Amino acid sequence: MARTAVSGGLKLRRSWRPAVVAERRTETPSASSLVLEAPEWPGHLAGQHVDVRLTAPDGYQAARSYSLAAPADGDRIEITVQAVPDGEVSGYLVGDAQPGDSVEVRGPVGGWFVWKPDDSGAVLLVAGGSGVVPLMAMIRTRDGVSQAPFRLIYSVRAPDDRIYDHELQRRATEDDQLDVSFIYTRAAPDTDPRPAGRMKIDDLVSHGWAAELEPTCYVCGPTGFVETVSNLLIFLGHDPTMIRTERFGPSGP
Repeated sequence: MARTAVSGGLKLRRSWRPAVVAERRTETPSASSLVLEAPEWPGHLAGQHVDVRLTAPDGYQAARSYSLAAPADGDRIEITVQAVPDGEVSGYLVGDAQPGDSVEVRGPVGGWFVWKPDDSGAVLLVAGGSGVVPLMAMIRTRDGVSQAPFRLIYSVRAPDDRIYDHELQRRATEDDQLDVSFIYTRAAPDTDPRPAGRMKIDDLVSHGWAAELEPTCYVCGPTGFVETVSNLLIFLGHDPTMIRTERFGPSGP
């Protein structure tokens, strides 16, 4: 794995740099992963995000922030984008961007919502919708370099909305220190004993870590989801200073 530490100074990270779409993968009907070639990328930490800017032929520009989905691979970085209604940047990246297309990137950004491989304690990851993206970066970063026990509770509207579905299930099968649980808010599979509904305290008790184990908790998703989960974790006795949150706009489960 190349350059995992952030280097180059603040000025470099705040500067726009050219990037090219190298690969794209469809994750769900509304989400795609893009691998970008960004020359002289300074590296990043799991949980950080990057700004992406598009420029139209007439000079019009639009930029949005997206979580990084994987460790840096040399100059290659990966983002996963979920299309939002009338989203001019997300709509292009999910529906139109192809290998060879040019964009600009700036970053990495963020220093609080990060996980480092030398953090060996238990970790609870709670995701709502596309909030799984930075948490997936943590899971992928952990692979082969840490035995820290991870538990992911992933809330989605329906089974078709599970981003990284096959990879998550494969990793959980192969790694006895990684547990993955799905919560469905709108439509649950017939085989799921839990009826569809929003995240509840029982879900955190059944699939999370006990507060006595002092896990670091990472919660990411829509604002309402993050606030609800954070309050439930505090009610269960988790130390508020061990709860790290990242939130975005109204889209999600």
